[in-house]
Amino acid sequence: MKKLTEKQNINLGLGLILILAVITTIVTMPKGPDFLKDVKLHLGLDLQGGTHLVYQADTSKVTDIDKASAVEGVRDVIEKRVNAFGVGEPLIQTSKVGGNYRVIVELPGVTDSAKAIKMIGETPLLEFKEQGSNATELTDAQKKEMDEYNTKSKKKAEDLLVKVKAGDNFDSLIKNNSEDTTTKENSGKMDGLKENGIYGDLVKKALETKDGLVLEAVIENEEGYNLIKKVSAGQDTEINAKHILICYKGASRCDKETSEEDAKTKIEKIKSDFLLSSADKTETFTKLAKENSTEPSAQETGGDLGWFSKGQMVKDFEDPAFALKDGEVSNVIKTEFGYHIIYRVGTRAVKTASIQRLLIAKRTSSYYLSENQWKNTQLSGKQLKSARVSFENLTGESQVNITFDDEGKKLFSEITTKNIGKPLAIFLDGNMISAPTVNEAITGGEAVISGSFSIKEAKELAMRLNSGALPIPISLINQQSIGPTLGKASLDKSFIAAIVGFLLVGLYMILFYRLPGLVANFALLIYALILISLFKIIPITVTLSGIAGFILSMGMAVDANVLIFERMKEELKSGQNLKSAMLIGFKRAWSSIRDGNITTLIICYVLYQFGSSSVKGFGLTLALGILTSMFTAITVTRVLLLKLSDTKLEKKKKLWIK
Repeated sequence: MKKLTEKQNINLGLGLILILAVITTIVTMPKGPDFLKDVKLHLGLDLQGGTHLVYQADTSKVTDIDKASAVEGVRDVIEKRVNAFGVGEPLIQTSKVGGNYRVIVELPGVTDSAKAIKMIGETPLLEFKEQGSNATELTDAQKKEMDEYNTKSKKKAEDLLVKVKAGDNFDSLIKNNSEDTTTKENSGKMDGLKENGIYGDLVKKALETKDGLVLEAVIENEEGYNLIKKVSAGQDTEINAKHILICYKGASRCDKETSEEDAKTKIEKIKSDFLLSSADKTETFTKLAKENSTEPSAQETGGDLGWFSKGQMVKDFEDPAFALKDGEVSNVIKTEFGYHIIYRVGTRAVKTASIQRLLIAKRTSSYYLSENQWKNTQLSGKQLKSARVSFENLTGESQVNITFDDEGKKLFSEITTKNIGKPLAIFLDGNMISAPTVNEAITGGEAVISGSFSIKEAKELAMRLNSGALPIPISLINQQSIGPTLGKASLDKSFIAAIVGFLLVGLYMILFYRLPGLVANFALLIYALILISLFKIIPITVTLSGIAGFILSMGMAVDANVLIFERMKEELKSGQNLKSAMLIGFKRAWSSIRDGNITTLIICYVLYQFGSSSVKGFGLTLALGILTSMFTAITVTRVLLLKLSDTKLEKKKKLWIK
């Protein structure tokens, strides 16, 4: 193979530098190409704003040798909960202060700190209870107490309605009196309720009045006595659809060994059979679903999903379903669960209303019977393997499907076997949410939690159940909220500081080193593009301390060039020509550059390994800056200077170092 000449090597190096400059420029652009849309700068808590929480871990019941691992277990569980909460770039770390263990949680972009605290610090208590005593009727004393309680509750609701009519602020009355704990802090708002949904009785009454008015009468339902203010009315579109699912190995919740290729081939064959059939389309699709679909309930439902609206299915399924017309079948579509074909059966319009509700709860017989009627089994959330949101086929109500581990599967089978024909109650945080009758032994290790959940409530319950229990108790000892205005101001000032720093360094280099100084500035620009690209690609969460490291490394990035140029001065004074002075200057300055940067890298390692979160950010960005500067100062500057020395500029002595 022919060896490249020195000139060819220089030209090759120059070409690679230009390619690198173009690529890094594209990466650093605020709005780049579509394939780079997910590559972006990730801002930390101090720049983006958010919530900072510090928890104290109670290790009093843990042996000294296990304390550190127990706290790490807490960190892992909190991380799962935060990830389920949907927070971008969270920082969860542990620390030890004296003999106390702490967990520090930083949630950029999270402004609802109360919700974050609830998500992190709470785990729902899920219990399964079987029927205890045979007491199914209230005693006379219990009946009397219940009637008296409900009479007082109704009177309280009616008195509050009088206050509303007299002009009292409805929001304040809700906050101070409503017993609906899920909405009272949100002015009792309940948005998008359907007339055929779980609060259909309230919706129908609300639709009879004008927007902004409180209903003239108290409405009683199973929960209690309701004061309703209509906010607005609307209309939603629901569709009824059937589907056939063929899952494959690796798809979510699939226990089949079918390959993805075979699954796709099979679903395409099913669709072909459907299209070729001359029988009634709905009946044909139902028959094919019962015979082929891998959905567990398909044999009973024929793939019928019931009525549903937008937002209740995964987007990959929902979009093609709503794009169909009644009586049409979809193309083969792919979701996380496998391959589907969808048959749209019908469409209907449903009236909706957004309301504000003030609830005064009432007592029912289950309040008095539950203590005596139910006894604990050994089955609880401890044996839970996974939880997921699903929808009841007939009513479309949100529910949570749970799957037990091997121990739970065995227990659930034993419990259902001995309770056939009897109710099995599901309690959440001490409250019974459903008590379905066991029709047969359930050996598959799955159960359904239903309890008039909204979609949002079902999702949150599933996430909380999946997150698991904390290994040891924790308590919140410090909470700080950082507003986005502070973050933006800090970011703007940091950006200005970086620009000013860059310009001052660049001006200094040109004044003292002339053309080589200008070359060093170009190398410094390449350095900045490379470093910002690394921040976006790795990615690195940028904080104020990280920006400080970046600005400091900018000054250090030209430090190597200063050493090289000073050596070049000495060689030129000794009589060397320009090119020889360059080569000798780079060679003799290298040992000083190497030793100085390695020393700084060691310090960066110590800062990152043993420092706090802000110190870690400083050490990391400084280390990346040093490594990048070694490349740009040695390689980029050298190639550019050697290229310029082969041009007519070499003879213009005023442009070069004196």
